[in-house]
Amino acid sequence: MSSCNTGRPVTDIPLSTVLRQSSATISALMAREMATNYGKSPGGYIWAVLEPVAGIALMTVLFSIAFRDPPIGISFALFYATGMLPFTMYKDLSGKIANAVHFNGKLLSYPAVTFMDAILARLILNVVSQIVIFGIVVGAIIAFSDTRAQLDAGYIAVALVATIILSFGIGLFNSIVFMKLPIWENIWAILNRPMFMISCVFFTFSDVPAPYQSLLWYNPLVHLVGLMRKGFYPAYDASYVSMIYLFGPPLVLAAFALLMLRRFGNSA
Repeated sequence: MSSCNTGRPVTDIPLSTVLRQSSATISALMAREMATNYGKSPGGYIWAVLEPVAGIALMTVLFSIAFRDPPIGISFALFYATGMLPFTMYKDLSGKIANAVHFNGKLLSYPAVTFMDAILARLILNVVSQIVIFGIVVGAIIAFSDTRAQLDAGYIAVALVATIILSFGIGLFNSIVFMKLPIWENIWAILNRPMFMISCVFFTFSDVPAPYQSLLWYNPLVHLVGLMRKGFYPAYDASYVSMIYLFGPPLVLAAFALLMLRRFGNSA
């Protein structure tokens, strides 16, 4: 069976052994990342979760004071959170995945460590972190304010999965481009700066004037936010959300990036 790390010879190692070795490697890489990123800070990993929670909570309180009447529902805090949480999850996951190969560059010289091990370790660790953050923020808003929310677990789960897939596809693609064209990292940062304002975090898609709706529709984050809000507001019209657009391009990007990693990985 061939490995994700180019240059490793094909062997007859049983699949169960390969999976066991890969799981051990991924676990070790996750432990290394936690120690590297969180081990030296007070509270370690706990603070790494509570810090963004506190930041989102503060922003929610401030915007709730300024905008008392949300476009849908009765709680601006919940309305804002259902837009902000998918956005921050995408931003964090795609950025971490894009730099996974660079972060673990020295370890990739070892035969036991593959590119996919490094990528999956970062993906799993940060997905768990973001879901914990999501649960804390939404749980606190529902527990301590009058939201009258009617949660639909199906829509919420699909929105979370879609966010992970979008982040994975874009992050994986960027990991290749960052290696081959370093200036793209700066260009990508510039292109992403206005995304917070044009991803329906503060408003709904239906509030956008018709001439601009057709352009805004191509922002995949608009679909993510719409899908997430459908999970909290049953009456919300999310008919503009396209599952094909939400899942198709990211999966194509991920497949293309995996092929490029196999081909060019060793020259990074």
